[in-house]
Amino acid sequence: MKSVKTFIVILCLLPAFQALQAQSLDQLIKDWERAKAYTKEYLDVMPESGYSLKPTPEMRSFAEQMLHLTEANYGFASAASGQKNPINFGELEKATDKSKANVTRLVMEGYDFVIGSLKNVDPKTLPETIKMFDRFEMTKEAAFHKCFEHQTHHRGQTTVYLRLAGAKPPQEKLF
Repeated sequence: MKSVKTFIVILCLLPAFQALQAQSLDQLIKDWERAKAYTKEYLDVMPESGYSLKPTPEMRSFAEQMLHLTEANYGFASAASGQKNPINFGELEKATDKSKANVTRLVMEGYDFVIGSLKNVDPKTLPETIKMFDRFEMTKEAAFHKCFEHQTHHRGQTTVYLRLAGAKPPQEKLF
């Protein structure tokens, strides 16, 4: 009898849980759309000459930082959504055309891939566990959050690049 009551409670709570998952997915999409717009402001404010800027010789250039975060966006979103990754690992950061126009195009396409992946994922699958980089187990939702954290980290690093190039970083976009 106790297991029947438990089953009934679960059935009653299931729609509420699914609604929360859908809300969580909607918020993720909004956050990624905001991140795309914010990153575009970084790309726009950096002068063309700053795309090759490296604060120190061993660091990535501004263009390489942006392409690195884009490669990770593709990798995480592909793993979390099950969609085929349209790029090969290492392909973007090693691109020969690191002009402002090309880097901006590539980075925006990467954000579109993440946002499109989120829009196509079934919210009920977000709690499913996946393996990232053949060693980290996490839920699909956690993978999208880790991806967001990664792009935020690398975009934040480029604030110094903007200052070194004499550009003013965009105003933060928390909402």
